[in-house]
Amino acid sequence: MRFILISAVLTSVAMFSSCSPSGGSSSSSMDNPYLGLSPPGATPKPFAPGMVTTSNYEYGGVFSPDLKEFYFIRNNPDNDKHEVVVLQNQGGKWQESEVFPRKGTHLFSPDGRVMHLGKRFMERGDGGWSELQRLPEPFDDLPIMRLSSSSNGTYYFDEFKRDFTGSIWFSRKINGQYEEPKLVGETINTGKSFHPFIAPDESYIIFDSKREGGFGDSDLYISYRTRDGSWSEAINLGDKINTEAWEAAANVTSDGKYMLFNRNMGSSDYENVDIFWVSASFIDELRVD
Repeated sequence: MRFILISAVLTSVAMFSSCSPSGGSSSSSMDNPYLGLSPPGATPKPFAPGMVTTSNYEYGGVFSPDLKEFYFIRNNPDNDKHEVVVLQNQGGKWQESEVFPRKGTHLFSPDGRVMHLGKRFMERGDGGWSELQRLPEPFDDLPIMRLSSSSNGTYYFDEFKRDFTGSIWFSRKINGQYEEPKLVGETINTGKSFHPFIAPDESYIIFDSKREGGFGDSDLYISYRTRDGSWSEAINLGDKINTEAWEAAANVTSDGKYMLFNRNMGSSDYENVDIFWVSASFIDELRVD
């Protein structure tokens, strides 16, 4: 199935009154690159209440590297299926421009030319996104939920297991070919670790994990690349970001200013998952030498 996201100015745009605070248009003034929203501080805030975050299921909010598009997943109440919503800045207004079925958990390559969707991906050309493609060997048989790539093309990804004892792996691109994946190490793969986000320069990695010393369910952690190339002990992001609920699937905006993540606000059925955002100043504040 071919999904094309039209990059030119559209002659008509979709309305989504069910998600708009006033029940009107999906547009928002462009006071800054973040949907015209007032940015958060060290305490997380729901992202775009009414427009993006509602009392239903919203997941995986991420800006494109040029900060001109915002992608997130929502549950369509009409058919109870997950769909990807794209908001675009068109002429200084943020508007819903595309909706298509969910095909994975999306993250962009740092240059914005590839949209990673777990073990699948799409490439962006002059006409929009390519057809959905599958990763070749050595990734084709791996149960990947989320894949994050660095600027030099190294892949970091999680391995989904039915008992939820997941681990995070990496694979470097050497002479145009990807090496056999390797575990990132025990400092990260303690407990159950998922949804990695790698910094473009690989200086840090953010992931979610359920392990001893946490606040309850899955928490968000950060680990830093040390001088000898290993990863530091994982640091819990603290009680301002983590709660007794499930926090997961974080990413950092391309300018390094904000982190977006998910929190379960409902029951164990995850019927109300919300997107939050918070200042990413903790990255420098928690950094180890």
